[in-house]
Amino acid sequence: MIMSSTTEFRAQAMVLAAGRGERMRPLTDHTPKPLLPVRGKPLMQHSLEQLAAAGVDRIVINTGWLGQQVADAWPAKADMGGHGVQIRYSREDLDFGGGIETTGGISRALPLLDDAFWLVSGDVFIPSFPFDEALRQRFAQSGDLAHLWLVPNAPHHPKGDFVLTEDDHTDAGHAYTGRAETPAADDTRPRLTYCSVALLKKELFAPPFCDIPPGNPHGVKMPLVQQLRAAMQAGRCSASRYDGVWVDVGTPERLAAIAG
Repeated sequence: MIMSSTTEFRAQAMVLAAGRGERMRPLTDHTPKPLLPVRGKPLMQHSLEQLAAAGVDRIVINTGWLGQQVADAWPAKADMGGHGVQIRYSREDLDFGGGIETTGGISRALPLLDDAFWLVSGDVFIPSFPFDEALRQRFAQSGDLAHLWLVPNAPHHPKGDFVLTEDDHTDAGHAYTGRAETPAADDTRPRLTYCSVALLKKELFAPPFCDIPPGNPHGVKMPLVQQLRAAMQAGRCSASRYDGVWVDVGTPERLAAIAG
C-alpha cells in the first residue's frame, strides 16, 4: 500500500520501522521497537526530529510488525519539534504480511523517494546526527551510489563491517572523507561498523545492482548488504566516520542504558 503518487511526493528520507525486534522480546511483543520510550519520547522520534530540524520535510516510513501502531503514532502531516513534515507509509504488513528486509522495503517504497535520499533505521539512537541538506545535495551531484556513516565497533559487534580508506574525496566536515571497502577474510586493516545511517541513490536499486522491479510488487525480501557490496566493488561507495552518540538498540539492556 504505497500512499500518494510520484508527481506529488518525493521524500528526502526513508526511516525503517518494519522489523520484528526479536531480541527485544518481550518488550516488542505488543509494542513495535521504534515506539519503545527513550528519554520521554518514542525511540524513532529522535531521528524524525533531527531530520525535520535539518530541513527534511518529506519522509517515507515502512512498517511491518505491529505496523498500525507506527502509522497511528505519526500522522500524514506531523509536527516534529516545531517543524512540519509530510509522512507517507509503505505498509509491508498489509501488503505482504510483514517486513521484507531493507532492500526489499526500499524497492517497495522507491516510487515515493527522491533520486538521492537519507536512509535511517528506526531502532538506532543517534540524537545529534547532522542530517545536513548540503550533504544530500552534494551526494546527489556525485558519482557515488551510497555514502555510509561508520562508527567505532561496539562490544556486541567487535569485528565491525567495513574498512574506511582515505582518498582524494577527503574534506573534513563534509560527506566525502573516504571510501568504504568490504575487507577480505585475511585483511588486517581496522574495521568500523555501519551505523544504519546512509545517503543512497535510487540507481542502486536498479540493474545491474538490483533486479527487483520498482515498487517491488511481489514483496521480494533482500538485505541491503548486497547492494552496498556491489557499490563498493564498483568504486561508488564513499563513507565518513561518526564519533557522536550512537546506540544500536538491539536488546533490553541497551535500551535500559539510554532510556533516561
